[in-house]
Amino acid sequence: MPLIVLWDIDHTLIENSGVSKEIYAAAFATVAGRAPDRPARTEGRTDRLILADMFRDHGLEPPAWERIALALEAAGARREAELSARGSALPGVREALAAVAAEPDMISSVLTGNIAANARVKLRAFGLDVLVDMECGAYGEHSEDRAALVKVAREHIQQTHGLPHDTPVVLIGDTPRDVQAALDSEAHVVAVASGIHSVDELRAAGAAMVLSDLRGVAALVSHLRSLAEGSD
Repeated sequence: MPLIVLWDIDHTLIENSGVSKEIYAAAFATVAGRAPDRPARTEGRTDRLILADMFRDHGLEPPAWERIALALEAAGARREAELSARGSALPGVREALAAVAAEPDMISSVLTGNIAANARVKLRAFGLDVLVDMECGAYGEHSEDRAALVKVAREHIQQTHGLPHDTPVVLIGDTPRDVQAALDSEAHVVAVASGIHSVDELRAAGAAMVLSDLRGVAALVSHLRSLAEGSD
């Protein structure tokens, strides 16, 4: 049985060192015509929801998504070099992505709250974009609801790769929102305590498997194989 593996980006694969919030602030300023008074509230939310709430937090009605998306893409493109200089790929990430990409029955893509253009910026800044199939992932422009992105990714991957509709899916992420998205969409989940949430918090959120980071590549791949075989 094949397996669809969907990776979160921020604090799962990379440390953005504050560049993400600078992108949101710049996009807000472009559209609103003034700098924000407070930073964006992120933590596993999608770009659609982050920016809509950012406008509401400033007493403003969110404008059309198309305007926001253009401003977000422009802000992200301007900060790729800054991200590369200040941020980093997290420990074990490059090896984990390469190992999963080498598995013949696994389709490795992304499920992220970032819009697709900025997801590319973030992975390309550290040479990670070539290790996942970014064409068939699910991105922040597709929905405000993270759980809804699982269906989007399933459909994209099934259409692109001709997989059966009952192909199992596993989300790999660092927040309780990632865990909840998996539970709500009947996907498997591997939580990674590489962000602000502890192993205990992620277990309490409902993750059966929680890793401290992605350096245990052999154990991760073994677990993913067991999911593909239906033995876990």
